[in-house]
Amino acid sequence: MKQVAVVGVLVAALAIPAALLAAQATGPAAGTSLGNVTLTTRVMADGQPLAAGTYQVRLTGDQPTPVVGQSPDAERYVEFLASGMVVGRVLATVIPQSEIGQVAKGPRPGAGSSRVDLLKGNDYLRVWINRSGMNYLIHMPPAAS
Repeated sequence: MKQVAVVGVLVAALAIPAALLAAQATGPAAGTSLGNVTLTTRVMADGQPLAAGTYQVRLTGDQPTPVVGQSPDAERYVEFLASGMVVGRVLATVIPQSEIGQVAKGPRPGAGSSRVDLLKGNDYLRVWINRSGMNYLIHMPPAAS
């Protein structure tokens, strides 16, 4: 009887951390605001032009199917909102703070802030949002004028 009780306690003790990890792995909920960003140039967002300006960026509930070996939370779709209306949508790469040094070089946004940089000879606009220990990297090509 004592052995059954010990096994039960061990199973329960192991189940709690597993449940916490599963909840943590799902990441922030759809509709979570990642903050405001100012795009310095007109870009293409999911095939549609998005004007230069200030936008609220928020997570959606949509995620692409991960490739083999990729974390299910490695990419998330985000929406760009102006005056409360969705005006663009694009895929963001999600990288934990503990791994960002292996992926991105140069100046980084502080916790709870963002950076917008024109990269690769003006070929891409990168929006980098650092929120709640996660980094959201969004790359969009400039739109034709």
